[in-house]
Amino acid sequence: MVASYDSAHPTGFGLRLHHVQLSAPPGSEASSRRFWVDTLGFLELRKPPELAARGGIWVRADDLEIHIGVEEDFRPARKAHPGILVADLDALAAHLTSRGVEVTWDDALPGFRRLYSHDDAGNRLEFLQPRADAAAQW
Repeated sequence: MVASYDSAHPTGFGLRLHHVQLSAPPGSEASSRRFWVDTLGFLELRKPPELAARGGIWVRADDLEIHIGVEEDFRPARKAHPGILVADLDALAAHLTSRGVEVTWDDALPGFRRLYSHDDAGNRLEFLQPRADAAAQW
């Protein structure tokens, strides 16, 4: 059975998302900080020493935590991406554009306004805002 998009499905396990991990090339911590902390306003978190030795950074903003992990054979995620909900998509788009970050608008998802962008390492990011007047129609 395939349920409609607006269907809830409790599992009894209390599942919630703790963080999303994205990859970056070795030595990219400074550029990751510029994008996630300076551009998007995230707070960098101190990593446990045993994990800090592996490189990368962890950042948090609002209810979202992103871990940027270092991969020796790094290739940016071009299709896979986090879908990040935002309260004011227009404000975010204007902010990103003012910082020289390209945004691409997409209206293919019913019930949402959304745009795509890329982080400093080239990973695809989706930012979306529910349409106030739209219920799931599919």
